[in-house]
Amino acid sequence: MKITDIELGMLRVPLKTPFKTALRTVDTVEDIVVLVRTDTGHTGHGEAPATAVITGDTHGSIIEAIERFIKPRLIGQEIANLNHICGLIQGSMERNTSAKAAVEIAVYDLWAQLYGAPLYKMLGGGDPVITTDITISVDHIDKMVADSIAAVERGFDSLKIKVGKDIGLDIERVKAIHAAVEGRALLRLDANQGWTPKQAVFAMHALEQAGVLLELLEQPVKAADIEGLKYVTERVHTPVMADESVFGPAQVFDLIERRAADIINIKLMKTGGLSNAIRIADIASLYGVQCMIGCMIESAISVAAAVHLAVAKADTITKVDLDGPSLGQFNPVEGGVIFNESEITITDAPGLGIREIRGLEMLAR
Repeated sequence: MKITDIELGMLRVPLKTPFKTALRTVDTVEDIVVLVRTDTGHTGHGEAPATAVITGDTHGSIIEAIERFIKPRLIGQEIANLNHICGLIQGSMERNTSAKAAVEIAVYDLWAQLYGAPLYKMLGGGDPVITTDITISVDHIDKMVADSIAAVERGFDSLKIKVGKDIGLDIERVKAIHAAVEGRALLRLDANQGWTPKQAVFAMHALEQAGVLLELLEQPVKAADIEGLKYVTERVHTPVMADESVFGPAQVFDLIERRAADIINIKLMKTGGLSNAIRIADIASLYGVQCMIGCMIESAISVAAAVHLAVAKADTITKVDLDGPSLGQFNPVEGGVIFNESEITITDAPGLGIREIRGLEMLAR
């Protein structure tokens, strides 16, 4: 099975409600879709969102990276030589992690198709059913409380609460949500780099002293402020998770050795795809550090790849934040992983199992 072509398309899916964090507001999934074609007629599917405020990737940069730097290296390559292909992708340029991830996902899809097995089985197997949390966007307190109650009533037992806009209001937001859903859902707090180290410690002490029990605090400080992250980790009881501070394996080693965080958040769009995500999970496992698997504003294409990884590395990836498909007004993907509110199930279809992507607009070449 050889790669003969790589085609690109644009996928748009309106969200049920705007996605709001301390960094941005998004109302539509607008992702670049990658179709890797082969001489056997098989197609591998991948996807990349433009998350400029986090990864630096835009639609234009993703397209340029794939067309000019990645695609020329891959034409004619044998899918069976997976590690070699991943090396070509990762070595094609610096950064551009979302573009690399989209192509790698499609290649892994084909690799599993080549051997007629679901991707998670090729990665080591596991229980093909997992549960995800759902994001509660930062907003007015009443809206966030209403959204939290609605999520619990839909069956979600873990809520990811977005904060980081206003420290005093953030504390009141969390207290109100905790009071509304106490005993019915775990709360995960995500400040998206919105606090200073001292603000984070102040907020967490206030919440802990008020009896608000949180499962974790995600990325409270700026991504580059590893000392600030360590400052928070050393001073609060709630486990602290690094997200934007960790893109690749080398950063994971540094973070663990400095004891700057308790948990690592793996996202394929940060790692540049599955190969480095697997390395990160393995490094974390060696040190006994738990991981979360997360996503950007993505559809069921790339999130499916994250699901397969989560199942195969379930001993280390103990927390799941793959609610992207649940946030959209519809699922454009036929086949593959089944997203049913909080429950996510992998079928026995080879690779990612994707049969069709509805509404895909192919890009001019």
